Amino acid sequence: MEAEKSWFKDWFNSPYYHMLYSNRDEKEAAAFIDKLLAYLQPAKDAEMLDVACGKGRHAKYLADKGYFVTGIDLSTESINAAKKLENAHLSFFQHDMRLPFRVNFFDVVFNFFTSFGYFDTQRDNDNALRTLKNALKPGGKLVLDYLNSNYVAGHLVGAEVKEKDQVVFDIRRELKDKKFLKEINILDQAKMRRLQYTESVNAFTKEDFEQMFAHQGLEITDIFGDYHFNSFDAQRSPRLIIIATKSKPC
Repeated sequence: MEAEKSWFKDWFNSPYYHMLYSNRDEKEAAAFIDKLLAYLQPAKDAEMLDVACGKGRHAKYLADKGYFVTGIDLSTESINAAKKLENAHLSFFQHDMRLPFRVNFFDVVFNFFTSFGYFDTQRDNDNALRTLKNALKPGGKLVLDYLNSNYVAGHLVGAEVKEKDQVVFDIRRELKDKKFLKEINILDQAKMRRLQYTESVNAFTKEDFEQMFAHQGLEITDIFGDYHFNSFDAQRSPRLIIIATKSKPC
């Protein structure tokens, strides 16, 4: 099982991606965002950035609360859909997170639901994290929500089959070379076509992130292990949710 170097460019633009993940729990996501806002206590007119925003549902949720929210995503298809939600408090741009975006501009930067760690090289991962850091105003807050690699490795489902609207997804998973690989074999029975994509996500640990954040001058202030803000446990927590602050100039 191997993933192409830029697998995410094609996969995130595919209608099959949105079909496969259409059952994500929006109520859980909204409750998590509400808990984050209560924890962060941003100003009423705070500027926020949602990095890897997808079709913009979570950015819209934030904007509906009165914040000024910008969403960026590599997927043209997702951004085209998100732009239909734009208003005075909400805007979207197609953008590669490895490249700079609005330096020293935002009060809070969000990276939700394991939208990091897709890249093959540490340089690309560092560039992505640098974009998140540089987009913040000094003293601004970064929220990075990632899978807990130890937990996922211990609960990996090797194979499963899902069917939605005459499309069969034959899914195989493995941990290889410190990456979680998910091979997705697609049979579209209505169109009589077969496709294959392989997702690849780095199996970063808490210690890996601590090193990467320190390298960027980001101070980690809290780490939570789930969307209810329970303490992080390396073996038992399903998530690795990191809250960090961009240092202010001396």
